[in-house]
Amino acid sequence: MLRIYDNVLGMMPALRRVLDAIERRDGDLARQGRKALHSVALNLGEGSYSQGRNRRAKYHLAMGSMREVMCVTEVAVAMGYIEGVDARLNDGMNHVMGVLVRVVKPTR
Repeated sequence: MLRIYDNVLGMMPALRRVLDAIERRDGDLARQGRKALHSVALNLGEGSYSQGRNRRAKYHLAMGSMREVMCVTEVAVAMGYIEGVDARLNDGMNHVMGVLVRVVKPTR
């Protein structure tokens, strides 16, 4: 299993607090963020026990969902729902994205 799975689980409490703050202003946006966050962890877990193209597809889905979580926070900031996201949390999300980009990159 990719080590970033544990990173994602570790970020979930902080992201839950961010999503709770967003929910006070926009329930639909927060719900979308929660679904995307769950999808990151679930696809990482499923991909870890898959093989070949299916593994890569699951990791690709996890990457898309991680980006969606990041977009939810960016939209919330742009809309004035939250002030911002803690720098360490933002770095953690970027790290997960970086690892997934390398994992799903086609081999030649």
